[in-house]
This record gives sequence, structure tokens and C-alpha cells, in this order.
Amino acid sequence: MNKQSNDTRTPPLLHAARLVFPPLAALVVLVLTEWIARGTLDADTFTQYIEPHWEAYALAWALLFLVWLTVDWLTRFAPLATLVTAILGCVPAAVDFYTLQLRGEPFLPWDLMQVSEAAGVASAAGIHIQTSMTVSIVVVLVLTVGSFFLYRKRAKLGWPQRVAGFAASAAAGCALVLCVFLQSAVTESLGILPDAWMQDRYYRYYGVITSFLTNLTNLEIDKPEEYSEEAVNEILDDVEAGEKYSTSPLYPESYGATTPADEAVQKPTILYVMDESYWDVSELEQYGYQFDTDVSANLHRLQQTSAYGRAYSPSFGGGTCDVEFEALTGYSVSFLPNGSKPYQQHVTKPMFALPNYLKTQGYQTAAVHCFWAKYWSRDTAYPNLGLDTFLSLEKMHGVNKVRKHYWTSGLVTDDSMADQIIQQYESMKASSDAPVFLHAVTMQNHTNYNKDNYPDDERVKVLEHPAGLKASTVGALEDFATGIRDADAMLGKLTEYFSQVDEPVILVFWGDHYNPIDSNYDVFTRSGYASDSSADPKLHQTTLLMWSNYTDKPVDLGTIAAYDISPVMMNIYGLKQPLYFQYLNRQLQVACRSNTRGTIVNRDGSTTNTMTALQQKWNQNHWMLQYDLMFGKGYALDRMDMAGLGESSTDK
Repeated sequence: MNKQSNDTRTPPLLHAARLVFPPLAALVVLVLTEWIARGTLDADTFTQYIEPHWEAYALAWALLFLVWLTVDWLTRFAPLATLVTAILGCVPAAVDFYTLQLRGEPFLPWDLMQVSEAAGVASAAGIHIQTSMTVSIVVVLVLTVGSFFLYRKRAKLGWPQRVAGFAASAAAGCALVLCVFLQSAVTESLGILPDAWMQDRYYRYYGVITSFLTNLTNLEIDKPEEYSEEAVNEILDDVEAGEKYSTSPLYPESYGATTPADEAVQKPTILYVMDESYWDVSELEQYGYQFDTDVSANLHRLQQTSAYGRAYSPSFGGGTCDVEFEALTGYSVSFLPNGSKPYQQHVTKPMFALPNYLKTQGYQTAAVHCFWAKYWSRDTAYPNLGLDTFLSLEKMHGVNKVRKHYWTSGLVTDDSMADQIIQQYESMKASSDAPVFLHAVTMQNHTNYNKDNYPDDERVKVLEHPAGLKASTVGALEDFATGIRDADAMLGKLTEYFSQVDEPVILVFWGDHYNPIDSNYDVFTRSGYASDSSADPKLHQTTLLMWSNYTDKPVDLGTIAAYDISPVMMNIYGLKQPLYFQYLNRQLQVACRSNTRGTIVNRDGSTTNTMTALQQKWNQNHWMLQYDLMFGKGYALDRMDMAGLGESSTDK
């Protein structure tokens, strides 16, 4: 292969070995890549994932093979070709493994924008070198040294031959990437099907290399066909007309619907608390489980005097920033490329969002998050959303941490987060008379779950459970339930404090997403709570509570999309809404409760995967407005007296 055809001095066996080595080395690297990324590689991995999707792995192998050939033709130094091939396969796999452990999602192309933070975050989480990585290093060294001896004393080639070989192999590699990996029609014809719900599953099916490269097709944003100033204004005109003549409130029993506009509180303090992985785990007690304590006592008490329901999350097992993005903006991630991360890719300039809108109403804004500022690029995204102050982990002092079995440096407790929220609120009130908007994100109950994360005397115990659960799964559930109990205590602490302050306060409290508990779905499936599919709508409806210290009217919110949290909050408390939020509330009232990544929650609470003609029309208009505000000319900003935000917008 890499020798002159007339070279008769090379022994046949050596010649054959030199021919076989490149494809074999590529195959070995591919196996190591998958072993590193998955953490384990057993017979089930081959039968369940690799063999049914062999085309994806064949493409990855071909790319690694072509990389080897390209480097070898260029340098005529086989050890370097072997080493480069191994690095291109194994390093992304290691990053994928760590990323999956840290946030429940694999290594995606847009993660390259914050690669500098990866080492620090991994260190904080207590992540160490895995056995697969150690063995892989040894194997790669053996391959590299072996290729040195195998290819010694090869026949020398002139530059014309080397350039021709390099050009041919490089062209083949580029063609493979550009004409196969980056062509959705081609990859789908090979059985590599997009997974809108769960990138983790996508990577398990198709492997690190193929999944990463095919995700590059998810970077483009297509403009709505009818996008224009006239189209945007027509939608907003209809919204204004609907609000003017509407006689049926969205929630007739709410404070906003029952209080005259001139009497309603207009500029209360608004607190958002998105609690990591939160949902009311006590619901499992209807499915054969029993805990040794009421893990949601405060939640159940507050539901009697608050607005309550469920937030339909676009995420499962990770993707916290997707949920946060929807709640703060009213934008749906379903309109964005599958797997993309808005904070990293799209929130790159000031844009319409609740904080930016509230600032036009005289609010001061801040965020509190007990993890690194750069994680999910919050340090750059928050200012663009209108959050002027950001208290992150780096700036926190005197906080308590727990769950050090997995997170060796520990995670800040929800109790400490309550203190940080209160302190930040008091600091803002001391520095200005302006009303406060404060957004907080917790971390205590982040995956992974293991009973050893808490001492026995602090951990919630599972007294009863369905048959067939592994001890590790029961232990993981106890870890998770302990976090829910502590989140509930934080909710109680915050409402107790803010019920005493001398000003009106709204507190919105919800969970970002569900997680697998242990390494499987057994907690859900063995009880009948949900299926073993991450697409099950039951596993996307997290607990939502809206509490206020100036009204005690209970309101059943039902299920609403995460992107409707802010519009609904403003609606039920009678706050002045921007036109875009008015549109979303009308959509909620007229079309559906949620339309998120292929699942529609109808007005009656039922779910379907097929939109009616009416729902399609409202969905199209939703995307028209969202495109205008995120990527387009910002025509809607003029209608909301926020034109300044659109100065840097350019129509794509």
C-alpha cells in the first residue's frame, strides 16, 4: 500500500502485515474509542447497539483508516499516523465520557466553545482516569511502537508519489465527511436516524465519531418561508385584537383574573428557582413505594394557597440549560437544531427575554447559581438575557456541600442556596429601590445517585418498593429522595422568609428535568409510573409551583410548556405582559398546553404526536415570532418598546 509496486526485497509476510496494519489499527482505535466513551464494552453492547447499527461504525472506521493513510502519505512516518489516529478517536471519547458523567449529555460539537473549562469542571466533580483509558493508553503505545518496527526500512518514495497519495486519501476523507456524515439524507438512508429527544441514546446507538460529526448538521437555522415585517405585524395585530376583545381569562380563578387592573400589584419582586432534577418523588407512593418521611411536606402545604401544576420539560437526563432558556425567554428549543445548546450557540447578543423586558419596567436583575460561571456558558449568556449580576460558585463563601461520594468536592446544598438567594435579595434591596428579579439554579440533586452520598442517619429510606429492584437502584432512589426532601425544605425556608418581607413577592419554583435513577428506568417501569423510554411524556412533566405573599388563591395550572412559565406567571398575577408573551398565553388557551419536541399536550391534558391544522398554524406563528426575536430583524421589538435590543440583529 505504502510502497513501490516493484519492490521485491520486502518479504511477503512483512508486505502483508504492512497492508493489514492500517485498517486493523483503525479498527482497534474504534473499539478503544467506544470502550472509553461507554465505560464498559461487553457482549450486550455489541448485540444491542453496535451490530444493529453497524453502518455507523463502518463509517467511523473508514474515517479513521483514511486519517491514518493521509498522515502516513504526508509524513512517511507510520508511528505518527498511528498516534494521530488514536488521538482523534480516543480523546473525544474521553471527553464524551466525562461530559456524560457531569451533565448527563454526551460531547457535542458546540461544546468546543467551552473546552477550556472542561478540566476544571472534571476536577471539581472528582472524575478520575478510568480503566478503559489506562488500557487504551497502553494499547496505543504498543500500536505506535509496533508500527515503528513494522514500517522501518520502507522503500523511499519521491515527492510526486507522496503528494498524490496524500491528496487521494485526504480527498477521500473530505468526501466522506462532506458527502456522507454531513448529508442527513445519506446518513438516514443508512439507518442513522436523528434523535430529537436524547443525544445520550443517539451516541449509544451510533458511536462517538459518527454521532459527533452528524451533529454538525444541526448548526444551521432556516428562516421561516413567509418571514417579513408584514407577517410579524399581522400576528401581533391579531394578538392585540384578541386581548382587547377577549372575555374568557386563561385562569378565571387567578389573582390577575379576579383583581381589577388598577388595583393589582404591578411591580412585585419576582424570584425564579429552578431546582436541579426536581419532581415530587412522593408521587411514587401511589405506585408501590413508601418513604420513611414526607419528602414534599412544604410543597403539598403550599399547593393549597398557590398556583401549581407541571412544567413540560424539553429535556430528560440532562440539558438543564434548555429548560432554563425556555423559562427565561418563552422561546422553544424545539425550533432549534436537535441537540444544540442555545446558551452556547445562539444567545450571543442581547435579545428579548424576561429579564431584559423587566429592565425596561425599572427592574434590577441578578442570577445565583452554585456552580462554575462558565458552565453552559452562563457567564456570557446571562448578560445577553438581561441578568446584570451573576453570583456563581466562584464568588460564594461559607456554603455547605454534600454528596461527596461521587462529587468529591461536594455540591452546594439547597439550604445554602436559600441563604445565598436571601442574601442576594437583601443586597439588591439595600443598593436600590428598584424592584427585583432574581433567578436561581441549584445543584444539590444532580445525577449520579448513590446511597453513599449521604450518611445513613441523614438519608431518606425506602421502606417499600416494587419487586425486582436492585439494591443499587433502591440506594440511588434514597439518594434522590433525600435531595427532594432538602429541596422541599429550601422551598419552605424561602416562602417563610418572603412571607415576612414588607413588599409583594412572587416565587416560581420548578424542576428542570427527570433523570434515570441508577443506570436504568427500573424505578419507573417496575412500578408502572412510566415506560422505559425517555420520550414518555410522563418523564417530562416536572413539578411547578407559583407562590405569592399577597394572594392565597389556589390555581390549577395543569401542564404547561417550560416556555410558558414566564407568560403564565405574568398572566395569573396580572402583570403587564409584552406582546410576545400575550401570544404565548393565547396559544396556550386556544391551541395546546405544550408543543415540545414532537409531543403535543392538548388542552384537555392528553398527549399526541400529531398536530391539528389549528395547532400547526399557531406553531408556525410561534416560530415566526421566535425567529424574528432571536435571529431576524427584531420587528416585534418595536411593538414592545425594546427596539434597542435589535440594533445588532441581522436577518439570516
